[in-house]
Amino acid sequence: MGTLRFGMITCSLDGFVNDGDGEIGWTAPSDDRHEFINRRVGDVSVFVMGRRMYEMLRVWDDWPPGRQVEDEFAALWARADKIVCSDALDPVDAPRTTVERRLTLDRLDEIVAQTDGVVEVSGPTTAAEALRAGRVDEIDLFVLPRTVGEGRRALPQGMQASLELRESRTFSDGAVYLSYGRAGPERGV
Repeated sequence: MGTLRFGMITCSLDGFVNDGDGEIGWTAPSDDRHEFINRRVGDVSVFVMGRRMYEMLRVWDDWPPGRQVEDEFAALWARADKIVCSDALDPVDAPRTTVERRLTLDRLDEIVAQTDGVVEVSGPTTAAEALRAGRVDEIDLFVLPRTVGEGRRALPQGMQASLELRESRTFSDGAVYLSYGRAGPERGV
């Protein structure tokens, strides 16, 4: 049985993953943050994400070699399975990638139970139900030194959890990595 992690989330100090216009250009990582992300996702066996997150990340399917830090991430991406949850996306022609119309909590539990290693659910909409239901074992956030005032929230409205800080780190671009786990013995945060 694997571990379910809510990750690959970069947010503003006021808790948004994009700004009011849907822009995310301000979330691009510095080299030291990108190197850390590469080490962090090295244990990911399955990425579960929504359509928007997949459309943003699918560039890694055909990444042209060039810079070592990006090449390393492209290799990690290539070796992991990807499950894209979308009722608007047709099946995709990409390695190790499947589309599921709707991600239920039961289906997410099946994916975790069938996986050795980490299942990383990404995207605040895709992960919202699992976060609210306490099914997530770890929450990893990169908080940037910027406020955007409005946009899509990193964590869902109505989520309540007692969390325990497991790790933190700062980067040259002022970002702070925060990793939280559940505080109690029951599954989920």
